[in-house]
Amino acid sequence: MLIAGLVLAAAAAAFHVFIFALESLKWTEPETRRIFGVASEADAVTMKQLAFNQGFYNLFLALTALIGVGLVIVGATTVGVTLVLAGTGMMLAAALVLVLSDRTKVRAAAMQGTLPLLAVVATAVGISLG
Repeated sequence: MLIAGLVLAAAAAAFHVFIFALESLKWTEPETRRIFGVASEADAVTMKQLAFNQGFYNLFLALTALIGVGLVIVGATTVGVTLVLAGTGMMLAAALVLVLSDRTKVRAAAMQGTLPLLAVVATAVGISLG
């Protein structure tokens, strides 16, 4: 089950790297604006610095989880699992904040939080069976 948790954590990290790319590298592009519901290029330009910063938050969460996965693979299980749970737990918490702050964002929160939730559960079960 731990292996399933690690695979799910890596998938959650990959999704958050994708979000990083959209927010920090492609924010003003029409497709990205459509994904995030930003109607005009002018609005996107106004929000660009905030999106840039937010993208890096997503990247750092992804790196935390990925470094954790790597550490488990090389045998540093305690530190690795701690980082996996920290990274995916914060991803899940961010998804909860999103949906609790704006009920219209249920779909976005589900996309952002499902893989981290599954990773947390599988990792926790995996270490408890350990």
